[in-house]
Amino acid sequence: MMSLEQFISEAISPWMNQPGPNDEIVLSSRVRLARNLSNYSFPFKASNEDAKSVYSYLHENLSETTLDGIGNLSWFAVKNMSDIERQVLVEKHLTSPQLAEGSEEAAVVLSDDESISIMVNEEDHLRIQCLYPGLQLSEAFEAANALDDWVEANVDYAYDEKRGYLTSCPTNVGTGLRASVMMHLPGLVTTKQLSRIIPAVNQIGLVVRGIYGEGSETKGNLFQISNQMTLGKTEADIIDDLRSVVLQLIERERIAREKLLESKRLQMIDQVYRSFGILANSRIIESVEAASHLSNVRLGIDLDLIEGIDAKILNELMILIQPAFLQQYAKKALTTEQRDERRASLIRERLRLENILDGGE
Repeated sequence: MMSLEQFISEAISPWMNQPGPNDEIVLSSRVRLARNLSNYSFPFKASNEDAKSVYSYLHENLSETTLDGIGNLSWFAVKNMSDIERQVLVEKHLTSPQLAEGSEEAAVVLSDDESISIMVNEEDHLRIQCLYPGLQLSEAFEAANALDDWVEANVDYAYDEKRGYLTSCPTNVGTGLRASVMMHLPGLVTTKQLSRIIPAVNQIGLVVRGIYGEGSETKGNLFQISNQMTLGKTEADIIDDLRSVVLQLIERERIAREKLLESKRLQMIDQVYRSFGILANSRIIESVEAASHLSNVRLGIDLDLIEGIDAKILNELMILIQPAFLQQYAKKALTTEQRDERRASLIRERLRLENILDGGE
């Protein structure tokens, strides 16, 4: 089994190194299942003793396990993590902010390639999450469903024949399924189309959020699109509806990029290289500014306007520049000013390494 240090030492998860369909626009697909145990108080009304009982029961059934097709699953107690370690897991999308800040009887179970995480005693007793590169919602759902079947063979779920899976929040009752994709949409943002698209997306039961979900800010033209409805639809319908909208967004983003290239090619090249120059030479830089320039560079890579840089650099650096990861990397707590300096230094080092490895000057 892997140690926590191994999971938080690298910014980019192993699954992110794999190619995926439409991955120049869709960075990842995620499926998350909310589940609770029968005969136990739900987390929002559970006492500390109740939470301990759930923790012990799940630890006995889910810890230190090896599954066919998945490999090792490692159990980590939140109470044994430092604040920075907790936040690094959030920044890597392996846990939620609520788990990091919540019960001392919380835990996370991770697969070696970090494509699977099971959160224990978050908003619900269990949050089963599967992550895939590119647009692979069906594949992510199949993996989550198989894992859900394995968990259900070991524990008893709170389930109602009429209402479906019972959850702490009424909006998750039914399938308990939240499917989402992370999209890079600089073309739609630049052409000011996204502000008109979002209300239409909301009207069909989907929601557009920042990179860390509900309540999070948007950075680097990255957006998370997910379903809002879990009751009254089958899992297949939820996946199909989301995929249909995402495919339309992909097509609109590609058209927007093509039109920008046709009408403002020189301006786009200038924007890409200005951003690269700032990232490659800055001595201090805030996270929002860094994310904006990284978005421009990634767009330049995807449109063949700049060479010698791996497209995955956006995925990696968007995590590396986050506050907790910077401090984990420095092995100490940092002030805001120190983080801005460290962020600029880390980006310079990463870009210089990328250029050297690819034969750049």
